[in-house]
Amino acid sequence: MLRSSWTPGEVPVHDVPVLVSVTDFRLDRLRDLPGVHREARRLAAHWPELAGAYGMWLWAVPTARRCGAVAVWRDTAALHGFVGLPAHTAVMRAYRGRGTLRSTTWHADVFDPDAVWARARAELS
Repeated sequence: MLRSSWTPGEVPVHDVPVLVSVTDFRLDRLRDLPGVHREARRLAAHWPELAGAYGMWLWAVPTARRCGAVAVWRDTAALHGFVGLPAHTAVMRAYRGRGTLRSTTWHADVFDPDAVWARARAELS
């Protein structure tokens, strides 16, 4: 599994409760993976501007045609704000029907990067 470096959000995460979201996009065709990756990087570039976004990692397993994100949010409203952004909805529309999207969320009392990543990996297994 390939993983990007941490992309920080609007404010640093320090001893506050967080919402973690994990997305897993399983593409039907390998040739769609580069485009999905480009779009994910484009969205990630705006992460510091997103209200309530603490940070995120992108991940991929190219040989399995899978990719996604592990994102850390202030709360559900912040996550929903991102999901509803025109740039995000445009990407989702562009790749609709080209694979299967699965997502999950959980709350953590504090942000521990190692613990979040370990649980995310378990969710993705």
